[in-house]
Amino acid sequence: MLFRSSIGEFEQAIQLRPNFAEAYLNLGNARRALGELSRAEVDFRKALSIKPDYSEAANNLGGVLQDAGRFSEAEEAYRAAEKISPEFFGPRSNLLFHSNFLLGVNPLDILRSASDVGFRISKSVSKKFDRWRSSISPGALNVGIVSGDFCNHPVGYFLEGVLSELDRTRVELIAYPTQKKEDDLTDRIKPYFSKWQPLVGLSDEEAARRIHEDGVQILIDLSGHTAGNRLPVFAYKPAPVQVTWLGYFATTGVKEIDYILGDPYVTPEREADHFVEKIWALPETYCCFSPPVGAPEVNPLPALSNGYVTFGCFNNLAKVNERVIELWGRVLQAVPGSKLMLKTKALADEAVRKRITEQFQAQGVAPDRLILEGPAPRVELLGAYGRVDIALDPFPYPGGTTSAEALWMGVPVLTKRGDRFLSHVGERSEEHTSELQSRVDISY
Repeated sequence: MLFRSSIGEFEQAIQLRPNFAEAYLNLGNARRALGELSRAEVDFRKALSIKPDYSEAANNLGGVLQDAGRFSEAEEAYRAAEKISPEFFGPRSNLLFHSNFLLGVNPLDILRSASDVGFRISKSVSKKFDRWRSSISPGALNVGIVSGDFCNHPVGYFLEGVLSELDRTRVELIAYPTQKKEDDLTDRIKPYFSKWQPLVGLSDEEAARRIHEDGVQILIDLSGHTAGNRLPVFAYKPAPVQVTWLGYFATTGVKEIDYILGDPYVTPEREADHFVEKIWALPETYCCFSPPVGAPEVNPLPALSNGYVTFGCFNNLAKVNERVIELWGRVLQAVPGSKLMLKTKALADEAVRKRITEQFQAQGVAPDRLILEGPAPRVELLGAYGRVDIALDPFPYPGGTTSAEALWMGVPVLTKRGDRFLSHVGERSEEHTSELQSRVDISY
């Protein structure tokens, strides 16, 4: 694995130069990618001890603390990074993303914070475009897509199927990757684009100029406030119509982005005031799951052979907060003999497994009722659903890709109804309940 092999290289660099802060940063990044959160935290703190004004190290420390579910410490690290480098957009964006994990945060509070970030972004732009190259009768609509996730990533999984269905005589696509990572999914989707124009290494102004010169008529952001986003590019208004879609689940706060793509379920009109963007609701769903390559067959219900029910959650462990653990503890207590399987990257870390075990023990759940596993390649992850009878959705940040994957593998998902885009992802309207075999809404 690339990250595993790079660890040795960074460790060798540190042996040659013990106070090499950048090497500690890269070492921490590699370990975080592997789920080794405790060791990554040590690396980031070491980088900061060598170079106290290293805003990137403080920012990445916030990320690893967030992964571990240590939210107050994560916020402190992000704010430290912002204080070190007020012009550094990353920590402010990360704080917005971070707020979606927190209990008791009002959607309008998120709107206000996002609007503040959007205002700062817009204010930093010296001159916006106000004229665009566009034919009155173009042969095909020129659509640009900006993303750091044209690869094996949840965004890539949903995007692939959509690209394959577009009429390329009517829509010409240009890809603007914001990160270097490419893999087999990248290879599959590249042919759908007429141009592949990486933005890596370009300033925001340079990136905006490139997009403008390409004559893009609709520019789509697939990141929002997630890793690899280039929201400041959109503030230059390089295209006459700009849209955010798929990769995020709340307002970007960037007023130069005209629309957010949603649907009647995730963006009901009654919640239009959650966004600076105008809602453009697709008629059925804002996202379409692409059939997973190499997915195993759905197997018989595990409980039939086990003799007990296995609940499961393969979401990011940061979503499993104290109230989720309290509720799931009650579920396990109410179903004698049942077990809970958690499978996610953070559980590769022994300290994290110990903490989760202790938290469930406090709810009266014995360790032998927990199945705690680290990450796995996607096909293996899909196969692991063959050991789960019922998937449990965390809150307030529920599953998206994980819910779709569970359903694809024949596992029903119990979700909690919410009050914003993010928490509506697993819902369906009352008019459509007849289309479902069952739906359970856990009130808490």
